[in-house]
Order: sequence, then structure tokens, then C-alpha cells
Amino acid sequence: MKVILMSDLRHRGRRGQVVEVKSGYARNYLFPQGFAMEATPGNLKRFEQERKKVDARHAAERERAAEIAARIAGLRLQLAKRAMETGALYGSVTATDVVEALAAKGVEIDRRQVDLAGGIKTIGDHVVRIDLHAEVIAELAVTVEAEE
Repeated sequence: MKVILMSDLRHRGRRGQVVEVKSGYARNYLFPQGFAMEATPGNLKRFEQERKKVDARHAAERERAAEIAARIAGLRLQLAKRAMETGALYGSVTATDVVEALAAKGVEIDRRQVDLAGGIKTIGDHVVRIDLHAEVIAELAVTVEAEE
């Protein structure tokens, strides 16, 4: 099924693209969430008319994301976790841990924006990638220390 993407989707395409997806994925996820609409000639015309509004909304989202990225760039988080003598953690640092630590510093983000690639499992310095917007990616310095 061909659909017009209404917003950027990771691994699918960018806003305004016409892409081929499975019909169940479109009906059950993309359409109800407002991420896409069916690619009919009428919808293509309607999308072109609404493009200016959508571009303005995305520009505002990008500016907000850039402001948050500027605030994150100067931060360094310190997290204390239980660890073995070898330096390995008993658990791992998760996206929720990072989000809660950022919230304590006054920065609100969604945990799904944090890209940990499996979590942090050792003590030391780590860099965490935060996808704030399709065009704005911030990197956060995280130091994991052994809990006493």
C-alpha cells in the first residue's frame, strides 16, 4: 500500500515522501497515529496545500529541539549504581535512568528519544546519544560511579 508520510519516521522515510508499506502496518499504526495518509491523487493535492502549515510546525519543533540540545550539551550526568569489583554493574543504566537524571537538572525529554544501544553496563565515562528531532541529535556525557 502506498502512503504519504506526514512526519519523519526512522527507517521508513521523511515527511512528504510516498512510500510502500504493508497494509496492516498502515491501517493499524500509521493512520491512527496520524503519521501517514493513503497516497491517492486527492490526498496528494491536499498534502501539497497543507505543506506550508506542516513545514512551519516542523520548524518550530526543530527550534525547540535545538534549544534542548544546547542545554544538554553543557551537562554532565553522574549516576551511582551497584557494581562489582571488576567494574561491571549488577544491572545497567537504562534510558529511564538518564531521563530521570535529566529531569532533576530541569531538562524534560521522552525516554524513547534516548539511544543507549543496549544500556550502559560498566562504570566509567560514556556518551549517550539523544534523538530530539530528525535533524537534531544531542550527545550527553554520563559518568557511572560505583555506589557505596
